[in-house]
Amino acid sequence: MGQKTVKTRTGMFNKDHPNYRWIALSNTTLGILMATINGSIVLISLPAIFTGIKLNPLEPGNVSYLLWMLTGYILVTAVLVVSFGRLGDLYGRVKIYNLGFVIFTISAVFLVFDPFTGGQGALWLIGWRVVQAVGGSMLFANSTAILTDAFPIERRGFALGINQVAGIAGTFLGLIVGGVLAEIDWHAVFVVSVPFGILGTIWSYKSLHEVGTRATGKVDWPGNIVFAVGLVALLTGITYGIQPYGDSSTGWLNPWVLTGIIGGIAFLIGFVFLELHTTDPMFNMRLFRIRAFAWGNFAGLLASISRGGLQFMLIIWLQGIWLPLHGYSYESTPLWAGIYLLPLTIGFLVSGPVSGSLSDRFGARGFATGGLLLVAATFVALLLIPVDFPYWLFALITFLNGVGSGLFAAPNRTAIMNSVPANQRGAASGMTGTFQNAGNSLSIGIFFSLMIAGLATTLPNALRSGLTAHGVGATVANQVAATPPVGSLFAAFLGYNPIESILGPTGVLKSLSSSNAAALTGKTFFPQLIADPFHAGLVIVFIAAAAMSVIGAIASLTAGGKYIHEEEPIRDELPQGAAATMSNV
Repeated sequence: MGQKTVKTRTGMFNKDHPNYRWIALSNTTLGILMATINGSIVLISLPAIFTGIKLNPLEPGNVSYLLWMLTGYILVTAVLVVSFGRLGDLYGRVKIYNLGFVIFTISAVFLVFDPFTGGQGALWLIGWRVVQAVGGSMLFANSTAILTDAFPIERRGFALGINQVAGIAGTFLGLIVGGVLAEIDWHAVFVVSVPFGILGTIWSYKSLHEVGTRATGKVDWPGNIVFAVGLVALLTGITYGIQPYGDSSTGWLNPWVLTGIIGGIAFLIGFVFLELHTTDPMFNMRLFRIRAFAWGNFAGLLASISRGGLQFMLIIWLQGIWLPLHGYSYESTPLWAGIYLLPLTIGFLVSGPVSGSLSDRFGARGFATGGLLLVAATFVALLLIPVDFPYWLFALITFLNGVGSGLFAAPNRTAIMNSVPANQRGAASGMTGTFQNAGNSLSIGIFFSLMIAGLATTLPNALRSGLTAHGVGATVANQVAATPPVGSLFAAFLGYNPIESILGPTGVLKSLSSSNAAALTGKTFFPQLIADPFHAGLVIVFIAAAAMSVIGAIASLTAGGKYIHEEEPIRDELPQGAAATMSNV
């Protein structure tokens, strides 16, 4: 009697795949890539989107639409990832992750079919972007926990490295994808997510299954609510701090901004107290007793803030100054800004997976510390090159910046996830995601404000003298010079001609000679005018970014050597230093 041959099913859509870990890696990489690409894809494509819905975002009443299109998605993901990570610990990480793909895909469909124009059209997009961020939060919060469950310790750094590289590379790739698709049609910016979302949804439901350790307990609703209110208030206050208030070029003294920031901080302090005295906390604050977890997240927050600030500043630099000076029309600058930032993305993609894999063997400390020191050096280098730089030099510096970010990101995430108990991985992944996404959101308020502070001292005189030299009367020139620089900054960021946007409402362009009007609204007047003031602001911004990177490097050094929590069930109460092994390498 012959033996019966058992066939092993190896199809991609199979939960019993013998190489399940690689299926999990492939699917979660797609999920995290889509979630993060959609966080940045609108940054470059905003001009096309606002043109498509027939709305001028630079008009005073429309600035809020602009801010929420910029920050809504990032803010929601920052707020929700911890909650969805904890829900994954309690009810199954794959279950929450799969639901995230469904919500993400459905919202992508609704984003494509915006039935309105003007303010209603903007609200439709903002609303569905918020819903999409809910799905993205589910993906973001549970992808690294799923991989930590699926991969053994000796291969975990490689897997988390690929996942983390996909996550951060998505923020860079979003700029390129958004620029290319915006040239085709603004709807395409949202259409691109639909087929990938459908594929990811079917694939995840067919192939992923629970292999991790579940936590016990119930949902901590008070903790979830207090955390959400606190973080929303804080990040919203910081975001609105870049808008002018009264005679000030920024809004940091606006009572509503101060209320949001102070109230948000108070709620977050209350959240910590609440979690320490709750039987089943949303997040076990005692995880911060683990040195690798605490210092790794602090370094990650600083790296995220500086990386987000770099993206915004480089977009303004390219779109508002360098590309127009080199003959590109303002309408085409979003696309070309994405293309010219390719070296940054390539540097990250080159170093990220390699450093993640090597950290399995040598630990994270050397890679993470060295990576952030390299990033700090590139910020200093960007200060030393002229505003109208030779591109090869800019490409080299941004490539090295990407390399440094890659050296840091994957090993740092691996060290964090290795350091926590198995039944806390979802919440820990969520908290790490919160630090990363909150850093992206904070970077908008912090770096825009720093740039505005630099411009406020130099741009008014440059505007006044430049306009009067081309026939604009002193009254109008003084009026324009007194305009808060945030308008010029946003115009440059969006790829609009700022002078045309500023002078258009005054009607003065019609009274000028054709040569002066052409000069003022041409490709070179504003870039030449703003070059020196912009560099003054850039000095403040990049010095701050370099300082954050150095502090982050010190934090990475402080995090210690290779630290791995024992692979066994652990109680939710975490005694200090218990149930963990540590080796310095």
